[in-house]
Amino acid sequence: MTDASGRPACRLRHGRPHVDWRAIARFAAPLMATNAIQALLNLTDTWFIGRLSTDALAAMGAIYWVMTCAILVLGGVGFAVQTFVAQAFGSRRRARASQAAWCGLWSALATWPVFLLLAWAGPSVLAPFHLTPAIERLALEYWEPRMWGAPLGLATWALTGFFTGVGATRTTFAVASVTVIANVPANEYFMFGLDLGMAGAAWGTNAAQLAGLLLALAVLLSPGHRREFRAHLTWRPDFGQILRQLRIGLPVGVMYGADVLGVALFQLMIAQTGNSAAAATQVVIMLTSLAYLPAIGIASAGTTFVGQSIGAGDREWARHVGNAVIAICLGFMACMAMLILAGGRWLLPVFVPPIDAAAREAVAVGLLVLWPAAAYQAFDGLYFGSASALRGAGDTRVPAITALLLSWFFFVPLAHTLVFARGQGWIDGLPQAGLGALGGWLALMSYAMLLGLVMLARWRSGRWRALTLAPGS
Repeated sequence: MTDASGRPACRLRHGRPHVDWRAIARFAAPLMATNAIQALLNLTDTWFIGRLSTDALAAMGAIYWVMTCAILVLGGVGFAVQTFVAQAFGSRRRARASQAAWCGLWSALATWPVFLLLAWAGPSVLAPFHLTPAIERLALEYWEPRMWGAPLGLATWALTGFFTGVGATRTTFAVASVTVIANVPANEYFMFGLDLGMAGAAWGTNAAQLAGLLLALAVLLSPGHRREFRAHLTWRPDFGQILRQLRIGLPVGVMYGADVLGVALFQLMIAQTGNSAAAATQVVIMLTSLAYLPAIGIASAGTTFVGQSIGAGDREWARHVGNAVIAICLGFMACMAMLILAGGRWLLPVFVPPIDAAAREAVAVGLLVLWPAAAYQAFDGLYFGSASALRGAGDTRVPAITALLLSWFFFVPLAHTLVFARGQGWIDGLPQAGLGALGGWLALMSYAMLLGLVMLARWRSGRWRALTLAPGS
């Protein structure tokens, strides 16, 4: 994967280094498959929950992004593992790479009390959004057990960040495969075998993530990794290293968390306009995950390649390979947008069977909002590719602040304006267009386009060249 000078995804042509597109494809393919499996996991959960009721789907839509935001923000140090591992691997400091993975695991363990508090505080979290009693009850049934098991996912992220950072993307794929395979019988058992309903969906996800984590730990401590990375000797907590990873990782968590929390509020706004619109939005979100989750896999290759290049001391090559990965993300997401539009008419009824008037209305709304959902996919590719390249360079604070400002001061007010009609809404004084679910998706489209362009501009500015991680990273 690297040439003699340590440049990743590089091949010489006429004595000059060029980006090896095949090497990028070989590296990214297991990551794309890994994230496609995550999309399949989300769709599987959606299908199982859809078997309960349309109200259950609406409740999942109301709680899903709030839950994801909490997990992303607290899991920020897990995102930093890949950056530190890639740079350590590029500088041939193998023990430092495994130490970063263990620090990510210790950080995940430390989040458990916070998640327990969030589980207890679920009613207070949802209270400001005035959901109907039936939707709120179902949402809370899922929320509490899911918060109890969330650190399992954070620990798995830390270990898969290690495997991806050292180029072992097939191991990352294997961990994801075990998780999604375990999820199907776990959901069936907890939801219907034990008759736990929405709570069973959460317990099924927790059980599946535990299976993936156990496999990842077994691989980390396997003889090969003990020899190459001394993984069995670097397990003790290094609080200085944990703090360094927090400085890089927490802004990443905040960046993704701000993005996701904005989407959470957008879905809660739509949920307030009706159950059919909420169910349609949840299903379309899951369908678009078929595009953006594989693209995140491609973008993750950019984090590794940029980090390894910087670790090898070649920032110019980091720029070249980062640009290449961004271009691939852009092209992939543009192609997926076309597929989403072409396949939506057949896919939507699979997840919302039109058995009653509410379900038929949900399918009709879903077909309408597919258009703005498809329109912004290429800009999402710019965002994922640019943000991941910046993460590989350790440039996370400015992108995090940018995402936070755009989400809270552009996207959320715009969604509020476009979704609610006069006399509705949460904030007095804003104009109200009353477009319902379509208005929310138009706001999300505008936000994604702007965010993608801003992140690309940050990467191309080259400000990341002046950044260095702390000694010993």
